[in-house]
Order: sequence, then C-alpha cells, then structure tokens
Amino acid sequence: MIESSSSVTENHPVRTDIATARRIVIKVGSSSLTTLDGGLDEAKLIALTDVIGAHRAAGHEVILVSSGAIAAGLEPMGLYKRPRDLATQQAAAGVGQGLLMAAYTRALGRYDLVPGQVLLSADDLIRRTRYKNAQRAIDKLLALGTLPIVNENDAVATEEIRFGDNDRLAALVAHLSHADALVLLSDVDALYSGPPNLPESVRIEHVSSIADLGDIAIGGTGSAGTGTGGMATKVEAALMVADSGIPAVLTSAEKVSGVLGGEHVGTWFAVTHKRRGTRLLWLRHLARTFGSVTIDKGAESAVLSRGTSLLAAGVTGVTGDFEAGDPIEIRSLDGTVIARGMTNFSAHELPAMFGFSTAELGTRLGNDYRKEVIHRNDLVLTHVSGGR
Repeated sequence: MIESSSSVTENHPVRTDIATARRIVIKVGSSSLTTLDGGLDEAKLIALTDVIGAHRAAGHEVILVSSGAIAAGLEPMGLYKRPRDLATQQAAAGVGQGLLMAAYTRALGRYDLVPGQVLLSADDLIRRTRYKNAQRAIDKLLALGTLPIVNENDAVATEEIRFGDNDRLAALVAHLSHADALVLLSDVDALYSGPPNLPESVRIEHVSSIADLGDIAIGGTGSAGTGTGGMATKVEAALMVADSGIPAVLTSAEKVSGVLGGEHVGTWFAVTHKRRGTRLLWLRHLARTFGSVTIDKGAESAVLSRGTSLLAAGVTGVTGDFEAGDPIEIRSLDGTVIARGMTNFSAHELPAMFGFSTAELGTRLGNDYRKEVIHRNDLVLTHVSGGR
C-alpha cells in the first residue's frame, strides 16, 4: 500500500518506533553537508550534530554514516567539482576525511561526545572475518560512549569492489550493528510521486513493498552535485534494510529532529522480511554477478517453492566466465532471473555436469563433484517478494 501526505497519519503508529529505538543509524549525504560551491558547510554539520547530541543525551545510541570526505577535500585541492576519475577522488578523500572528522570533533565536543572514525570497504562487510571485526569495532565504540562515524574508505577503494555511495553502506551498517531503524537524509524531505518541484507531485508517506514503487519517477543526485547516490540509491537502501527486518525513513536533514521525535515526516519503509544473513543481503542487493545458469521447470519449482539447493540435474545452460565461489544468476527457461547464488563450480566445468545427479557426478567425475551447484545456504531468491 502506498499513501500520500493526505492520508490519516494515525494509520501508522509505527513511526513512534523511531523515537523509542535503542540504536539507530543515521546516514547523511554530501548534498546535506556542503555548499552549492562544493565546500563543507559547517553550519549544516553543526545543525545535524545538535540533533544527534540531544538524541544521545536522551539515552539513545547513534551511528552516523557520513558522506562528505571527497567534497570536503575539493576546495583545499583547488578543485571546483567532484572529479570523475577514481585516482583524483581518492586523493580528495585523503585530504577531506581529516577535515570532515575535525569538523565533527569540534561540533560534537559541545555535547562532550567523542567521534570514532570507522572507514569500511565492501570487503569488510561481505567477508565473514572482516564483517565480525567491523561489528566488534562499532559495538566497542558504542560501549565506550563514543559516536561511531562511518564512511567508505574512498582513499583506497577500487572500481571493482566498492559501494559507490554511502546509502548502501548505511544499509549494511544498520544490519551488522543490529540497529532498530535506519534514517536516510538528503536535501529532499521525502519520496514523491514525481519531481518534488511539480505541484501535482505528492509525498509518499508509507511504502509496504517494492511493488508500491512501480509508477514512481525517482530522481538523481542532489542540488550541490557533490553526491553519488541520489534518490534511487536511497530507495534501494531503504528497501534493502526493510528486506532484512529493519524499518527505514527517508527525509531531509532539516527534518531529522522530527523523525527522531516520531513525527510523520518523510517516507516510511515498512519491514517486509525477517532478518537475513549479511552474505545473503549482499548477494541479493549488491553483488556483482559474473554469469548465469539456466534451469529447467523442475529445478525452478524446487528452488522457488521448496527452498532446495540447485543440483546439476536441473541445469540446462551456462553463460559468462566465472570461477567457483563467484556470485551468479539463476535463470528460468524464459530468461527470468529468479535467484542469485555462490557457485561451487566454474563456467567451464558445468556443461559436462548437465542432467546428472550428484551421485552420478561422483562416479563419473570424482568425489569433488559430489555436491550441489549452489547450496541452499548460498542462494537467495530475487523473483518473488519476501523470498528466502
């Protein structure tokens, strides 16, 4: 169900969950921290930390995922717009990250809050050992009374494996920290049915599933032009956490106080699924796939309806150039992507396995082939809402 701002707000008392949340992740984008010229706007940063400081004083835990490092580094480096090449972005981040943290340290000091910098890469959140290390680091920072401030480690990120924007990072941080809610801030106060500047566009108050968003035009980057995500990635991030048992609110930085107070502002994304494992969350929403396998009707039914592993007996085709352990798509005979999974076999191994049972493969090719193409624990559905 989708509702406009004219809806009766009493229908959704869940908004009070934000006000009572023990632990909350707040993500702020570059456009909410910078001037139109691209430099860091300390007045905006101070306004945000005023709200965070008051929320912390009221007994809540806050994790801040903050963009702005690259933007903060532009002016000192004599750059006047966000660079397109990765090397210059990395250089700007290296300069700007220290300036950004210094600004936060000054602003939070007025509330006797000490910020703790946490720089993460995609590898840190998709590999089990690094994920647990990141989780322990954030938990300890909170236990010691500090305010964790998280950013992607832009200075060393590569094109091949990076979040690309902090909205997706915030969704994964909310997941790993067992947050009770995620608040995504930008320079637009909510998701609208069309461009917010058009009079016919109405605020979307409540999103219950991805199906609610089918006819909505979702915009691009903020007015400052220093961000990378835009509204589309914020919606993706909100849907991602909702798909893992965490509610989300999308609004502007100016209205964060109202959100934390439980007011009916912004757009609320209701929980659509129980908590998922981090690897499955990454696999469904973020993983770069390296190819696909096509499966027959029997295997499709088994995967979709019974939650089984994918066996070679049901595989009819393979595309791409992937190795064992790579994420791949699973397609039905009509080409629809129904699932994603981590394959146990490479693209060149699979054709010789088509149509054979696991036992037959062990006899024909050896014991190393006596296993599933994709185990059910490494497989997530994409074709149906609320899939495992």
